[in-house]
Amino acid sequence: MNFTESVSSFFSKYAVFKGRSSRSEYWYAVLFCMILGFGAGFFEGLFGLPPSISLLCQLAVMVPSFAIIARRLHDTNKSGWWYLLVFTIVGIIPVLYWFCQAGDEADNEYGSNPLNNSA
Repeated sequence: MNFTESVSSFFSKYAVFKGRSSRSEYWYAVLFCMILGFGAGFFEGLFGLPPSISLLCQLAVMVPSFAIIARRLHDTNKSGWWYLLVFTIVGIIPVLYWFCQAGDEADNEYGSNPLNNSA
């Protein structure tokens, strides 16, 4: 999945917490959110504006971000609730590992392999 397909999927599955998302879909969505945040912050800093644009951008991507996190964890056969481990600080390490880990080749309880569906 390329960058534009990933961003399109990110917004088209705005609040879809079921199913699976591939690594490329997740990481391209993360890259898009980082570029969006940097661009909003740069624009605000350039014109001396209050951080209202950044806040609106963050609010616009909050629900789809949680949704793609859950779908990415589903791809590694984990419940989306495992993301709550990040609040323990030490839990960031296994969650980051799961985000980087290849998804299950076969179908799992959360659906079929997203890499097979995109072909």
